[in-house]
Amino acid sequence: MESLVTHGIQISVRPEYNLQHSKPEFEQHIFVYYITIENVGNSTMQLLRRHWEIQEFLGPIRVVDGEGVIGEQPILHPGEKHTYNSFTDLRTNIGRMYGHYTFKNLATNDLVEVEIPEFQLITPYKSN
Repeated sequence: MESLVTHGIQISVRPEYNLQHSKPEFEQHIFVYYITIENVGNSTMQLLRRHWEIQEFLGPIRVVDGEGVIGEQPILHPGEKHTYNSFTDLRTNIGRMYGHYTFKNLATNDLVEVEIPEFQLITPYKSN
């Protein structure tokens, strides 16, 4: 599990290869990632946007931008957590993801970028 704290928000990520939905013979690898977002700071924060960069082995970077996460823009009071999972697909058996969330401090209306720690996407048979 990868974890990082930026601006009082801790992001923890656990990626997992999904063999059931992958089709390696057709160069289709599905990775599920589990995200925990925890407000470890003193201000109430709202997640507004996400920005992901997804890179396959020696390939170009795919950029994904959008509002919130899985259709939600959660508000996190100090000490609160929000968890969700999503997935990505790769043509190669090795890749990586990283990015940031844009949060709004509800006390000051300031916008801050909260880093998502980089994590590796590696098929189980490749890591042996």
